[in-house]
Amino acid sequence: MDDVAVRPYDLDRDAEDLWELKRGFELGLGSGTGTDDKQEVYEAKLDDDYRERYLNWARWCVSHDERCVLVAESASTNADSASAGESELLGYVFVLPQQFAMIWDAAVLNEIFVRAEARGTGIADELMAAAVAFAESQNLPLDRLVLDVDRENDRAQAFYERHGFEHWGEMVAREL
Repeated sequence: MDDVAVRPYDLDRDAEDLWELKRGFELGLGSGTGTDDKQEVYEAKLDDDYRERYLNWARWCVSHDERCVLVAESASTNADSASAGESELLGYVFVLPQQFAMIWDAAVLNEIFVRAEARGTGIADELMAAAVAFAESQNLPLDRLVLDVDRENDRAQAFYERHGFEHWGEMVAREL
């Protein structure tokens, strides 16, 4: 998409917009891929404490490498509209910093999300290309980019498959 720019997350300018996108990401995880209980769990965690912890987490990650969190914005966005509180952030991608390589042995795509009204425009493809480029630049024990995707999320499964992802093991979990 020609009128979209992918750039590093700006801690000062983008925090509220990143939180809004993160909420969309989380609410999307909770709906349509499980029971009503799952949706309620995802909705309930999105409180002020979680918001603060998430934004601090993003700040910590980008302090290690600004390419960890990249945002897509309309190219028509400028400093005046951003300072006036107008957002044109259409999506984001969050790849964990290289410091976590010894936990996963690979690059980790933590989150990718595009607003519903901007889906199908190629923005997710641009964000994925930026995530892959960042992952390729990391010095990792394994040359892989891994992610966790809900097996019931057919749209996400198809997107990742189109970008060359394939099943490689399976995560298991237990309730705490």
